[in-house]
Amino acid sequence: MSQAPSPHARGLQPFHLAFPVTSLANARAFYGDLLGCAEGRSSPEWVDFDFFGHQLVAHLAPDEVSRAAVNAVDGDDVPVRHFGVVLSMDDWHALAERLKAAGTRFIIEPHIRFKGEVGEQATMFFLDPCGNALEFKAFRDIGRLFAK
Repeated sequence: MSQAPSPHARGLQPFHLAFPVTSLANARAFYGDLLGCAEGRSSPEWVDFDFFGHQLVAHLAPDEVSRAAVNAVDGDDVPVRHFGVVLSMDDWHALAERLKAAGTRFIIEPHIRFKGEVGEQATMFFLDPCGNALEFKAFRDIGRLFAK
């Protein structure tokens, strides 16, 4: 799967997210090798990744990583603290297959949530090797992203 088009190419401003990791080597293997995020600047304590056009910064802070609380959403226990990207449906399916092939253990298996409702979406949740929860989702009609 190639990286999604840069969001700022579509008129969106990139966001910046800094988060704790237990190992920069594991973060590089996961975000760089598995997810295909290009590496930017780094130091012995942190590393930048191009996360689908956004700046993601993994900071070495093992004591800050912890299991997130969960809330019920459409029958699933969704980790309250998580981040991710909304992909095209084709890219979402390709990523799901790549993650399955790599032996990823999903918190919430790839599936369609809110079937038949205005918020219908493909979703999957998994942990990075440091315990941070990620969600990747897709909408057949991206115009429904914020629909009520």
